[in-house]
Amino acid sequence: MYALMEIKGKQYKAEKGAVLQVDKIDAEPGQTVDIDSILLVSGDKVTVGAPYVQGAKVSAVVEGHKKAKKIIVFKYKPKKDYRRKQRHRQQYSVIKIQDIIGV
Repeated sequence: MYALMEIKGKQYKAEKGAVLQVDKIDAEPGQTVDIDSILLVSGDKVTVGAPYVQGAKVSAVVEGHKKAKKIIVFKYKPKKDYRRKQRHRQQYSVIKIQDIIGV
């Protein structure tokens, strides 16, 4: 059984016991989070939402928060003495899927 869920505008495939890296969630490590924006639930039968499946939810535990590798954004225009250097480090949460409650 699996479900397609949406977290902060991005879609993830959730299976029981799976560990996912999602955009940072405002929850403490060890806290249980219920996600109710489920787009599709597949089990004995497939249920597709319009846009979400009513009554379906995914229960997950936040295992921790981490940062991705640093990326450098460098902009320049040749022969114009224009150079800008920015750095960015994306924050994300590691969650473990506990249970998928379908319809």
